[in-house]
Amino acid sequence: MADPELQLVARRIRSFPDFPVPGVLFRDISPLLKDPDSFRASIQLLASHLRKTHGGKIDYIVGLDSRGFLFGPSLAQELGLGCVLIRKQGKLPGPTVSASYTLEYGKAQLEIQRDALEPGEKVVVVDDLLATGGTMRAACELLGQLQAKYE
Repeated sequence: MADPELQLVARRIRSFPDFPVPGVLFRDISPLLKDPDSFRASIQLLASHLRKTHGGKIDYIVGLDSRGFLFGPSLAQELGLGCVLIRKQGKLPGPTVSASYTLEYGKAQLEIQRDALEPGEKVVVVDDLLATGGTMRAACELLGQLQAKYE
């Protein structure tokens, strides 16, 4: 890892084995958020990656509830884009579409406002954590209902 920005970010992410359950290695971003230089570097690295891989062909960043809200707007700002939110059920006003997903302890729902995106708009989905993929799967289902293109 030669890139100083990448090293700065890596030093601010802590690992907690067996949290929240045995066999899971949890990556804690709290120290990253606490340090403005590290957080700025993480946003710049993500933005650079998206510029290289998408060449300016992104319409919006989509932030997932809740810690995707920390990275999504900052990343959108860095790229000169707007940010769209996907929230837990009952948190958004106006007409919404919803999708269910499975948790280790039951089911939950995510929602997006029906008019948040136009068909064919291209988005990148941002969240801080991927465990089972259930939240991301539900987010992709919502984006599909709106006929957005997502990555």
